[in-house]
Amino acid sequence: MAPTPLTRKALLAIQPLKRRHCAECRGGPLSLLVVQESEPRCLDCADLGHLVFLPRGDTALTRRAREGSALSAVVVRLNRRQGRYERQGVLVEEAALARAEERCLADAEARARRRARDAARRALEDVRFTAAFAKEIRRLFPGCPEERCLAIAGHASVRGSGRVGRSAAGRALSASAVTAAVVAAVRHTETPYDRLLMSGVPRGEARRRIAPAVEATLRAWRPGQDELAV
Repeated sequence: MAPTPLTRKALLAIQPLKRRHCAECRGGPLSLLVVQESEPRCLDCADLGHLVFLPRGDTALTRRAREGSALSAVVVRLNRRQGRYERQGVLVEEAALARAEERCLADAEARARRRARDAARRALEDVRFTAAFAKEIRRLFPGCPEERCLAIAGHASVRGSGRVGRSAAGRALSASAVTAAVVAAVRHTETPYDRLLMSGVPRGEARRRIAPAVEATLRAWRPGQDELAV
């Protein structure tokens, strides 16, 4: 299969697969060459020796370096299996690369500052939401100890956890979601539920066994009100 030609109009430099020498100065073997008049030439003889190689991978850096370089070339290498030339990077002027690196660094610093601001904002939102969740637990379960309210709220409201506190109902502080968080906490911390699961007891049967203990704790935390489904 013949190699697939590059259609982009650009100067090309090739990473040869075989040992090649410059047809003009006889230097070599060449790590990069340019084909001129059907013969390989080194970068110096092709008047590209002052350029520096920028490997592929950073799209923004490559684009900016090429835009700022009066002379540039695309570096390619033949993939024999695919039968085509593949980009390996570009040759650009050193000063253009330095300017491009400075611009990308400035962008990276700006993004880092923005990420830091966003993280601080999210952290504050999380603190406020957890406090609101704990307050709602106290309202629904006035007998729940303060430290348990905070622990349950903190566990249920972890960002990205997928727990009930981060569901739509949880973010709305619905009574059902808050109650579900409390029930789950009691189930896992006040009963042998986890040990039953680890011993192979089916989930439904494990929940049936520990239901009285869960109900007793909820009654103690919510005196004078109807029992909850657990």
